[in-house]
Formats: sequence, structure tokens, C-alpha cells
Amino acid sequence: MTERNLAGLAAAVLQPGFVGATPPEWVCRWLGEGLGAVVLFARNVVDPDQLAALTATLRAERPDVLVAIDEEAGDVTRIESARGSSRPGNFALGAVDDPALTEEVARDLGVELASLGVTLNYAPDADVNNNPANPVIGVRAFGADPGLVARHTAAWVRGLQSAGVAACAKHFPGHGDTRVDSHHDLPRITADRSRLDAGELVPFRAAVAAGVQAVMTGHLLVPALDPDLPATLSRRILGDLLRDELGFSGVVVTDAVEMRAVADRYGFAGAAVRALAAGADAICVGGERADEEAARQLRDAIVAAVVAGELPEERLAEAAKRVGQLAAWTVAARAARPAGAAVSPDGSPVGLAAARRALRVSGDAAGVLPLTGAPHVVEFAPPRNIAIGAETPWGIAAPLTELLPGTTTVRLAEADLPAGPTAAAGRPVVLVVRDLHRHDWMRAAVARALAERPDAVVVELGVPELVTGRVHVATHGATRAGARAAAELLAGAA
Repeated sequence: MTERNLAGLAAAVLQPGFVGATPPEWVCRWLGEGLGAVVLFARNVVDPDQLAALTATLRAERPDVLVAIDEEAGDVTRIESARGSSRPGNFALGAVDDPALTEEVARDLGVELASLGVTLNYAPDADVNNNPANPVIGVRAFGADPGLVARHTAAWVRGLQSAGVAACAKHFPGHGDTRVDSHHDLPRITADRSRLDAGELVPFRAAVAAGVQAVMTGHLLVPALDPDLPATLSRRILGDLLRDELGFSGVVVTDAVEMRAVADRYGFAGAAVRALAAGADAICVGGERADEEAARQLRDAIVAAVVAGELPEERLAEAAKRVGQLAAWTVAARAARPAGAAVSPDGSPVGLAAARRALRVSGDAAGVLPLTGAPHVVEFAPPRNIAIGAETPWGIAAPLTELLPGTTTVRLAEADLPAGPTAAAGRPVVLVVRDLHRHDWMRAAVARALAERPDAVVVELGVPELVTGRVHVATHGATRAGARAAAELLAGAA
């Protein structure tokens, strides 16, 4: 095969990102030269009309292009990053534990994505969040129980794909039991094989049984499966386990190859080549490296590896074929789906109803809820992780102010303390936290505030591992939908 033909195959397996609200010239040119997919991020989204126009431009260059997005709903949202998701995330759906509701929410999201021209969604998160100290999964998971996560993973896959959008279960073989974020370093999962079979692998088996079209690898070292190589680069994990044992026949897509867990050890392009050799079919890139030079480095490295005999040509051709088969599935699904309703500027009514069902109140609310007047709200802001992004707003102050005019708000990060957080003597106080159990400074500040105002209401927008205060409200996620539901409860408008 000529190097030009090899370059076309190499481009077919790439899923690059780009910057801007319209496709740059290089992306359009590459689509004509064999590029099989692009991935969209919040930086590419202004509003529904703009996004639909963007994807139409891509499809004009290549009708079967895979248009991917990382839209988990919940805390990780790209299409609603400017306002926060109007749908609850996985953890909230797991708290309700109604698979029919999960399927409905996923279908609702799929209809919206399909109307915007998106054909592949890097979701659902199928991780079992069995380590409360996990810094990157948390509320992105359905929960800590493998059976619960499995039934909701399957329901989410069915719902999304019924709307004509391919689902992608992640992060195989499971990112839940780690204290390390793979964006920054290589996590090590120490569970033995029997624990993996009873835990981490259960949701992925359910996803495969539900017909999931794609699986995303995790940059994870799992010695019980492969003592030497991260899952993304491991033939034992992608071939022997995922393909042969679990029976998955769809597209294996990598987590972003510029992530330090693999790029620091194997190089940016080296990680991509090794992933393809191990059995991955598509290379995701562009969260942090989103230009033509990055895509060119990967394409040229893949071609050079084939020429040098480091990557079998048959393996590259197989990967490109699977990507093409997924593209054909999306074209057929897109043609078969009914026309979706226009996207509501107020977000998803289905999502808000689900978020209301996910609320949980602990403690003695008598005489405390509903609030007796406009409160003083203190929001404690932990550092963001890169998966969620810095641009998405969170907190309950905005909807609470709408319902109770005169509400005042202060937001405090660790660097702002010590500070007098309660103030406003004689007014109700609401303390808003996010993963309180993971942050020593936040726990100390909340303890001081509760000592001063034991009647303060604590609202947890993360994982409610630590329940504190006379009245504790858990939303199971920091979404716009969850914030609205909590504000309604506090204001007596529910």
C-alpha cells in the first residue's frame, strides 16, 4: 500500500478536536482526505442553531463523518456548558434507581444531540465509584454498587441509541477505584481478578449486552490484567478481555492520548501507535491539543509505524474498517429516527423532573424548611477537575434568588479562608458544599459555620459521603437541574 493510502487509513482512525464555533479550513480539508471523525468540546458550542450549522458544515464535506461529543449530562456537559446541564447526571439517576427513568433521560438527551447533528457520544460513564476519594469520577458514576451501575449503564445505552446516537461506555476496565486523575498521572487499580469480575467489569458486560456501539479505554494500570501496560496500550486488556472474553465487536476508542497518564510515559504519538497495535480502533485527541499539527503528528507517526513494521498494516485497516462500520450505523440510525422537537431554551423538562426525584433530605427539617425568608448563601468552591471544565457554572444561588428575592451570596475557595461565612444575623443560612468529605479546609469551615449557626441548611452538590448539619439536602450532582430542584425545596416551591 502506498504511503498516501496509509495516510488515508491513519486519518480515518483519528478523532481530533479543534478550536472555534466553525470548522477550521484544515478540518474540512482533512475530511476530504479521509478523516473519519471529529470531537466537539464546550469551546465549539455557542447555541443550538450555531452547533447545528457547524455539524452541517462537517457533513457537507463528508456525509458519514462521526461527530463525537463528551456529553454525559450532569456535571460534564458540553452543549449546556454556559448554563449548566438541565439534566441530572449519573449519580442522581442512580440515587433514584429507576432504570426506566434513566432510559428516558438518555433518550431525551439523544433526541437533542441528534437534532444538533451529533452522532457519537462519549457516554455513559460505566465506572463503579467504589473509592469515595476519587478525584475525577465521583458524581459521574451511577454509584458504588456494581449491579446498580450495570442496570443503569444498560438503560442509558438503550435510551441514547434509540434516538439514533451511538453510545460509548467508559473508562474500560473501570476508573472508579483510584485516587489519581489520569489527566495528570497514571492511576493504579490494585484489585485482583475476582474483585474486578464482581465489580468493575460488571457494568461493561451489561453495556456490551445492551448493544453499545463503542467503548472508551481508561489510561489505567491494572496489574491483575496486565502488570506492564496501561489498559489503553494493552493487547491483553483490549484483545483478550474486551474482545474475546466480553465479546465486544464495536469500536474501541481511546481516552484522549495527550493525557499525561500515557503521554508522559510513551510520548504523544507513541501512545497512539501503541494503542492501535494493542487493539484500539480510534484515537481521541484535542481536549488540550486541538490543532492541525497535533493531528499531523499522529497521522505521520501511524504511517511511519506501519512502514517500519511496528504496526501491522492489517491492524490499521481493521481499525479503519470498524470506524467505517460505526459511521454506517450512525447514517442508518439518523435516517430512521423521527424528527426531534426543537431544543427548548429552558432546557429539558424531563431532566428537571428527574432531578426533583433525586433530592434526598436528612435530619429534622421541621421549622427549618421551607426557609422563612431570603437566606444568606455561602458556597464553598473546591478546585475543578479538567473533565468537568472551568466554564460550567454551579451552585444554587441563582435559582434561589429567583424564588426568594433578596438572597445574598458569597463564594469561598480555600485561599479565601478563614472568613466569617455566615454573617446576616437573623436570616436563614445555607451552606453549599461539593464533595465535603474530600476537602479538609471545607470541613473545617463548615464546622465553624455550624457552630455559629446550627440552624444552617447544608446542601451537598457532590457525593454525600459526609452528612452533617441539622438539615442536609443532597442533590447528587452540581447541575442546573439539581440546583433548581434544591432551590424549590428550600423556598417551599416544590
